[in-house]
Amino acid sequence: MEGIKNLNALRNEMVGDPEINSRIASYELAFRMQSAAPELIDLKSETKQTLDAYGLDRDEPELKASRGGGKGQFHSFASNCLLARRLVERGVRFVSLFHASWDHHSNLDAELKQNCLMADQPVAALIKDLKQRGLLDSTLVIWLSEFGRTPLGENRGGSANVTGRDHHPFAFSIWMAGGGIKGGQVIGKTDELGWNIVEEPIHINDLHATLLHLFGMDHLKLSYKFQGRDFRLTDVAGKVVKKLLA
Repeated sequence: MEGIKNLNALRNEMVGDPEINSRIASYELAFRMQSAAPELIDLKSETKQTLDAYGLDRDEPELKASRGGGKGQFHSFASNCLLARRLVERGVRFVSLFHASWDHHSNLDAELKQNCLMADQPVAALIKDLKQRGLLDSTLVIWLSEFGRTPLGENRGGSANVTGRDHHPFAFSIWMAGGGIKGGQVIGKTDELGWNIVEEPIHINDLHATLLHLFGMDHLKLSYKFQGRDFRLTDVAGKVVKKLLA
């Protein structure tokens, strides 16, 4: 690593290319990340109480389905939630927890129950753990997806055991905790079917504007000109949802 750095530094002295300094910084960051990983993922320092709270060794119900990622998802997701807390403790500024088996076009009753059982305990443990360690106030936790599911059943296969829910972008829910969010409230309301929003709609641009505000940035000032017009992260819309703020 030191040899690569010296070679890049020598080249930089010869040509004065600022991209070389960027490359050196990237290599050094990658090395620091790799060297920190073994300690990060070693959970031996965690107490049994913590491991049990996240549910790393819970019994996992057997589910025969085309989605879900296979056996071991309960342990894997719980471990990732615990690793998320350990990353936050070590100063990592963005952590993404991902699980891809929520696309319930069929077998809804069994698969949704499985996923909820998988997620509820470790996610609750993560929030509680962050709070106990004094990290929740400075950590914004968001549970969301790119769209919701229809309030009506979807049956592509024509039999009751494959009934699911289709994609639905018109109304869906997310939840947020910590990081300057005012908890204990529900904002917005759908019609009696859950199809459309009828009260206090929050557009994705509003959500982005609010997130940027919580990060200390004014979304109206994050503009750049491209192909003849101004662009910003919230496009030409978006407003901070003051009701969300603590």
